[in-house]
Order: sequence, then C-alpha cells, then structure tokens
Amino acid sequence: MKRLSGSIARSLVNIDTRYLPFADVASPDLPLKRLLRLSLFQITVGMAGVLVLGTLNRVMIVELGVPAWLVALMVAIPLILAPFRTVIGFKSDHHRSVLGWRRVPYIWMGTMLQFGGLSIMPFALLLLSEPSAGPNVIGQIGAALAFLLVGAGMHTAQTVGLALAADMAPEPARPRVVAMMCSMMVVGMVVSAVVFSSLLAEFSPKRLIEVVQGAAFVTMLLNSIALWKQEPRNAERALDKSAPPKFGDAWREFIAADPRALRRLAVVGIGAFGFSMQDVLLEPFGGQVLHLPVAVTTLMFSLFAIGGVTGYVLTARRLATGVNPHRLAAIGIFAGLVALSSLILSAPLHSVPLFGLGTLLIGFGTGLFVASTLSDSMGQAKHGDSGLALGVWGAVQASAAGLAIAFGGVARDVVSGLAISGAFGEAFAVPATGYVAVYCFEIVLLLAALVAIVPLVRAQGAVGAQR
Repeated sequence: MKRLSGSIARSLVNIDTRYLPFADVASPDLPLKRLLRLSLFQITVGMAGVLVLGTLNRVMIVELGVPAWLVALMVAIPLILAPFRTVIGFKSDHHRSVLGWRRVPYIWMGTMLQFGGLSIMPFALLLLSEPSAGPNVIGQIGAALAFLLVGAGMHTAQTVGLALAADMAPEPARPRVVAMMCSMMVVGMVVSAVVFSSLLAEFSPKRLIEVVQGAAFVTMLLNSIALWKQEPRNAERALDKSAPPKFGDAWREFIAADPRALRRLAVVGIGAFGFSMQDVLLEPFGGQVLHLPVAVTTLMFSLFAIGGVTGYVLTARRLATGVNPHRLAAIGIFAGLVALSSLILSAPLHSVPLFGLGTLLIGFGTGLFVASTLSDSMGQAKHGDSGLALGVWGAVQASAAGLAIAFGGVARDVVSGLAISGAFGEAFAVPATGYVAVYCFEIVLLLAALVAIVPLVRAQGAVGAQR
C-alpha cells in the first residue's frame, strides 16, 4: 500500500501544473496543502446546503408527510439571517479576543451553530411528522430552531472563512483563492448529495437520525481540521483598549470609498436573482415536461456542477492574467442567456440534448458570475477589513438567491395553474408553460444585470487604458 501511495504521489508531482486546477494558487507563505485544508469549511457549507435544501426537503414531504407549505417555510428560515452577513463580517474585522484572534472565534461559533442545529434536527422533524389532534407546536418550534441554527452557522462560517482566506492570500493570488473556495463548496455539494441519497435509499427514522447526526459530526471534524493553526495570534490586538469602530460609520465609509459601490451591489443582486429562480425547477422540468426518469434528472445536476466548477476554474485563470472581473461576469450573464434559451427551446422540441446543454451552461454562467463578483468584492476590501466587503457581497447574493428560489416556485405554480385552466388558450394549457414563464422572467433579469454592469466594464477599461 505504501509503495502504491508513493507511486501515485510521484505521478501527481510530475503532472504539469497547467493541467491541475488551482495548483498555481500556492505561494511560499501559503502552501497549497494549507489552503486546501482551510477550504474544508466550504465543503461543510455545501453539505449543509444540500441537506437542508435538497435531501431533507424531499424526506419531509414524501417520507414524513409534512405539508409542503410548512416545509417551504422551514427551508426559507435561514434566508432571514442572510442580511446579517454584513454585520458578521464587520464584527470579525474588529474582534478582540484574549487569544489575539479575529476570525477563528467566529468560524468556530458558526461551526457550533451548524453542529447544534444538525444534532437536534432529525428529532424535531420526526416529532413534527407525528399526527396530533391540534397544532404540533413543539415539533414546529424544534424544527424552526434547528433550521435557524444551521442557517446561522452556514452564514457565519462562510463569511468569516472567506475573510480569513483573503487575509492569508497575497493580493495577486486572491482571485484564484476565491475561485478555489467556491469550487470546494460545489465539490461538497456533489459528494454529499450522492452520499445522502445512497444512505437514505431505504428510509427509516433511525437511518434519518444516523445520517443527519453523522453530518453534524463531519461538520465539526472538518471545520476543526480547517481551522488548525491557520490564523496567527496577535497579542497586541488583545491588549488594544481603544473603542472599536461603529458599524454605521464603517458602512458609510465603505459606500463613500467607491462611488460605484451601490451599482456593484445592484449587479450582484439582480444577477443572483436571475440565475437562481430555476434552481429548484430544473429537475421537475426534466421530469414533468421531458418525461425523464429520476436517474437522468439526477445526472443533470452533475452537469450543472461540472459547469459551475469549469466557470470557477476559468475565472481563476483569467483573473490571474489581469482580466476585468466585471467583463468575466458579463460573459457569465451571456452564458446564462444562452442556457435559458436552450431550456425554453427544449420544451416544444422535446430535446434532451438542449436540456442538458442549458443545464451545463447555467452552471457555467453561475460559476463565472459568482466567482467574478466575489473576487471583485474581495479586491475592494482594505487590508484586514475584508470581512465587511465579503459580508456585504454575501448578504446581497444570499438574500437575492433565496428570494429568487421562493419566487420561482410560486410563479411556476401560479402560471401553470392559470395555463391548465385555459386562461391563456388551449395552446398554452401544458405543464411547460409555468416553467417557460419563469425562464423568460430570468432572461429579463439577466438582461437588466447586463445593462447595469456595462458602466463597470467601461470604467475598468478606461482605468486600464490610462495605465
């Protein structure tokens, strides 16, 4: 076994770094091994996201018989905390602990919140599914608390973890570090989706408890490994007795420092809304409109993930050469427009290849857009104050994406109901009408994001020409 491991290691070392994604993000002060270890927190965030938004969503409705409206309400609870990412990032910038850490206490607090929420979640869900004569208040409160804790932990750990990565990375490597962190979250989502689906194939209450609490243990383990000896301790920070800055003052300074700050945030919000409305509709679209089996629609999720990782890798490569991040984000928006057009055409043509192409491109466009705008936000941060900049980006992006998912589901149901009832005529009385309406609305939003981003692309181009 040792001989085989050594042979594999030597083979990997001999591979040209051009063919190893993110191999060039390492530096003497930040080795690749240390950076990969830090990125483990993104894997746990992706795992929690899949568990809350995907696996438990289905389990609650199908196996446990929880009403769909209550499931939607529980899943939406973490969205309440998304705007607070700005405050969390700011607090981590100026936190003073006895041990001289800024970021570690917040990441650890986020880890504990995730662990606590996942630990009580299966019991709360089982209690929620128990038949009762009246409202199951205890089960509802327990489930709401579990989802709230997991959401708070995800937002805290991700925001401050990215800020710690920004602190550690040299400025030229920051865009590639950001793209790598985003890719690791997608890896966590894909791997955990496969693992959870296989473990819960034969459902039982006992198996649900084992799987969810196993996820809680994995979260604690991986995040502990990720944090070990990452942030250097600063004794002077612990002894500083001066009054910390106020959030309001920091926010006004952040906006005043960049006259285009609000436009940047508008692009992030509009683009995230436009890219996210179909997130929970792709697989139902494939099954209901194209009549694809579950195995095929599940495979389509892997195409989405492949497209996303490709977008992250391309962003890292291009930003390393000095390309304007807003130009890359605009390319991502164009990819999204082509993707949505392919999805719309796949319905009347009953074309599975067009559906697959649209799924792949929507993942690719999302990857380009997310990594580029996140890299731009990281680039706007002052040294040591990256928490506020990344918190603002995270608050806008997460809030817009969550609202888009909810709005997309409601819009699909409303339009489909009207279409089936004959409100739009016999030609549109088909299941595809609701989905196509959502895709068309997404196209309008992405076009709006494209209009909003043009001045940013031109401004950066003018700066580059002056140089």
